Amino acid sequence: MNLLPKIEIATPVVSVEWLNENINAKNLLVFDASIPKVVGNETSAIERQIPNTQFFDIKKAFSDTSGKFPNTIPSETQFEIEARKLGVNNDSAIVVYDDKGIYSCARAWWLFKTFGHDNVAILDGGLPEWLKKDAPTEGKQVIKRPKGNFNARFKRENVVYFKDIGTLSEDKAITILDARSSGRFNCEVPEPRTGLRSGTIPNSKNLPYANCLDEGKLKSKTELQSIFKEMLPDNNALVFSCGSGITACILDLAATIANYENTKVYDGSWTEYGSLTKE
Repeated sequence: MNLLPKIEIATPVVSVEWLNENINAKNLLVFDASIPKVVGNETSAIERQIPNTQFFDIKKAFSDTSGKFPNTIPSETQFEIEARKLGVNNDSAIVVYDDKGIYSCARAWWLFKTFGHDNVAILDGGLPEWLKKDAPTEGKQVIKRPKGNFNARFKRENVVYFKDIGTLSEDKAITILDARSSGRFNCEVPEPRTGLRSGTIPNSKNLPYANCLDEGKLKSKTELQSIFKEMLPDNNALVFSCGSGITACILDLAATIANYENTKVYDGSWTEYGSLTKE
């Protein structure tokens, strides 16, 4: 295999064609960040992967497994240790995908950005789009790489915690967008997690993450700008929430593409807020 020169990724999203052309770049790492959906809890039957892919384990390696709520952000030290195990270096270019199109890969993208690594993008359409385009695959396997030298730098400004959310929800200069389905947001269907009450964060608005997608791929920049413009006062800061911090990151990704810069993710999302507050 002939390695290509090191690359910098200029956009938060790359196409199948781009990844296929750059798959042998010297500093490129490809991660599969798939997790089961909480609604339906289905698992993928696809036993193929993009060549040289490593598994980015959101649930066990890149979440606070001692935390009370699912998927909450790990410590700076934990993220650095686990990233280095995957061979991440400070100059690595990273592409993340998942087996549903765009679902949990956005969480991995957001985590890297939040821990100071900007040379990262998601694969538009994920593994389904890769397979649809008949791009090369290999059987699922464990890829081992030398330990990396990545230095994590936590960006607190990217994250909202429970102690912040009450004040933020009353701030007219901030809009909280909830990525859950309209049925869950409007309390028309129960929450999928046992014992979790239905409800919404006060003054939040609903933007289901699926509204930003078209057949598993992100809508165009123009379409995303139109979606956000319809929902937001000019120049409002954005806070994204969902069920447990996964699909809120899809909204953060979509807003980034639409040129919004002042964005944050409520890490504990509705699972935390609904558990710690009363109706």
